[in-house]
Amino acid sequence: MRAAQAYRALADPTRLRILRLLRGGALCVGDLVRALRIPQPTASRHLAYLQRAALVHHERRGPWSFYLLADPADEFHQRLLESVAALNLPAGRKDETALLALQRKGGCCPEHPRNGNET
Repeated sequence: MRAAQAYRALADPTRLRILRLLRGGALCVGDLVRALRIPQPTASRHLAYLQRAALVHHERRGPWSFYLLADPADEFHQRLLESVAALNLPAGRKDETALLALQRKGGCCPEHPRNGNET
């Protein structure tokens, strides 16, 4: 993992919010859009940036794209993820509450499991 690219990825509040939500497991783009209250193109642009920085990866499940935190490649990567988890973001509690409410209703694509460990 290249440090400069990782730090640039973490320099945006929306990307930090996405990373914090992904700590709970895989999420589809629709769930992120609704929980973060941002337009789909904005979410996709930020997810692509995080993917280029090797902080997230995605998998296709039918017509949906699910994003997950990338497994730490080294100690630097691990510490970056730990620092993101420790952040107290102003919108963080609202994001988590919105995501939980959305998941209770089944999310945007309820036919597919959210957790990458499920099939």
